[in-house]
Amino acid sequence: MPIVVRIDVELAKRKMSVGEFAEKVGLTPANVAVLKNGRAKAVRFSTLEAMCRVLGCQPGDLLEWVEDEV
Repeated sequence: MPIVVRIDVELAKRKMSVGEFAEKVGLTPANVAVLKNGRAKAVRFSTLEAMCRVLGCQPGDLLEWVEDEV
């Protein structure tokens, strides 16, 4: 998948647990895991906004486009 989610990097920088992050954003830890593991097919802008607010970052800090390997 060419879009990689970097939530784990931002959580590590802030020494924040997945559970704490999930609670502050309003997601279940299972849904955060789906995002972290690249299994999500879509992210609502309201969810992305909440994640950025909680982490104090920009959307580009959480999402990265990488070229598919051929």
